[in-house]
Amino acid sequence: MLAAYRPILSLLRGTAFLLAASGLHGLLLPLRGQVEGFSTASLGLMGTAWAGGFVTGCFFAPRIVRRAGHVRAFGAFAASGAIVALLTGLVINEYIWILLRAFTGFTMAGAFMVIESWLNEKATNENRGTVFGLYMMVTYASIMGGQMIVAGGDVKSASLFMITGILFCLSLIPTAVSTASHPKPLQDVKLDVKGLYANSPVSAIACLLIGIANGAWGTLGAVYGARIGISTAEIALMMSLVVVAGAAMQLPAGRLSDKTDRRFVLAGAAFGAALFALLIFLFEPRSAVFVLVFTAAYGAFAYTLYSIAVAHANDHARSEDFVKVSGGLLLLYGFGTMIGPLLAAALMGWMRPEGLFLATAFAHLSLAGYTLLRISRRAPVPIGDRDAFKTQPADRSVTPEALRLDPRRKAEANS
Repeated sequence: MLAAYRPILSLLRGTAFLLAASGLHGLLLPLRGQVEGFSTASLGLMGTAWAGGFVTGCFFAPRIVRRAGHVRAFGAFAASGAIVALLTGLVINEYIWILLRAFTGFTMAGAFMVIESWLNEKATNENRGTVFGLYMMVTYASIMGGQMIVAGGDVKSASLFMITGILFCLSLIPTAVSTASHPKPLQDVKLDVKGLYANSPVSAIACLLIGIANGAWGTLGAVYGARIGISTAEIALMMSLVVVAGAAMQLPAGRLSDKTDRRFVLAGAAFGAALFALLIFLFEPRSAVFVLVFTAAYGAFAYTLYSIAVAHANDHARSEDFVKVSGGLLLLYGFGTMIGPLLAAALMGWMRPEGLFLATAFAHLSLAGYTLLRISRRAPVPIGDRDAFKTQPADRSVTPEALRLDPRRKAEANS
């Protein structure tokens, strides 16, 4: 049985190094930028640039892969990631970093699409659920592991930039030496906003607003921690706990949504995230313990929203449209992550560090209000006609290609 998964485990090792490099670099840059005195607007623009590069990569990377082949294209993407990481350590300039972050987003999208298509090619309908679950576990664990490396280093030195470059290079090895057959050419990514909204207005608007909130937190959460005076290790732990709490709460929240109108759960979780965000904004905690508890509680609500929104959209969609609908929602989420850092940076610069949570509360309250409005306009899907809830990635660490790994694609593949 282990022999059947050996090629997949080899690819997952490369994925682990790639995601660890991404997690480390994504946390290191705002912390170092804060030390260097970069403006809040510039730090926010770095997040927007990365998200913009990532979304652009989802559209254009398939063409590069078709032209160069999977192995050579992945080598180019990973090597580019290493070069950019090292350049950010050599050239400490906020405007150059913004430009480099856009390149990083593009190359990461391309690298992820290669690995995800390769995993999909090796998966069968019998083991697709296992492969998808392993990929999600590696995704969360590797990002958190990369972030925690920051806790053991000095953000003022160049060593962490070097480690990031090494991790990018290590991600090359499993793919380069793999004897697995190359997957089929990548398919072009398409976005049908009108169709997504017609299928489920709540899910389309929700994914955009969730992207705004998560993009704001993911980009400027570390800046918030630095400005309120908690240590680098505590900042790394805070960023990781938010993701862990969200991942842990996805399943119970999803199971609850299977038994009732998912929109009530979506609105409730959005209110919960807004509540903890407003508590942080109003009470301005400075004790590391309180900050960790409050932000983890915030993450438990905020990082369950995306999965519920996608599940609600799939309840209204045909089974053969799963990849198209879920992929489109992921891109809408990506567009939201481009907006969120700009909004949060403006509020943090105008007010205080807790302005970050005012930005996320605005997005979550808007989501809750719109969801409640739609409940009165459209009847829920009968429970017997729904697709069972499945956890979904809520970070910009996967592409629409990953959705082809989901076991629900079996219906599409057989149609």
